Amino acid sequence: MVIWLIGLSGSGKTTLGREITRQWKLQAPNTLLVDGDEVRRIFRQDTQSADYSLAGRRINAERIFELCAWLDTQEINVVCSILSIFPDLRTLNRSRFRHYYEVYLNPPMQTLIDRDTKGLYRKALAGEMSNMVGVDIPFPPPETADMEVDTSQTSDIRELACDILRCALGTMT
Repeated sequence: MVIWLIGLSGSGKTTLGREITRQWKLQAPNTLLVDGDEVRRIFRQDTQSADYSLAGRRINAERIFELCAWLDTQEINVVCSILSIFPDLRTLNRSRFRHYYEVYLNPPMQTLIDRDTKGLYRKALAGEMSNMVGVDIPFPPPETADMEVDTSQTSDIRELACDILRCALGTMT
């Protein structure tokens, strides 16, 4: 099964993905986290401004899609944390993966700006940086997410991860 966590930078994808993975591994050790930023780093696609252009983001998204598909064919459970700005790839997810559960992390933009631990929104809004999804690159929200969560209201990440995991695994029966 693949649990696909979608959301803008600062929405909590990586933090939540790590907790879902930790909990799922207790039941199924054949579980991995695939994080968009980590995949970028592994393939060294995080050093040039072109890496964050729409074309560069497409390369990374396709790479992550293929990696998750490869793991899924080996019956490895995947939690994928990714911006996921390409609706056509989201559509492919539903037909390509054995079991697929999509979660849209959707806090208000002001929460993302307030949480801006990397300083990305500040730089993008000040015009010091380009190619920021949600600022100058559009973010098409998922239209068919299995679950949508406003992470600005979430205080207990363990409980949220447990709820997502319970709902996702419940779709397999």
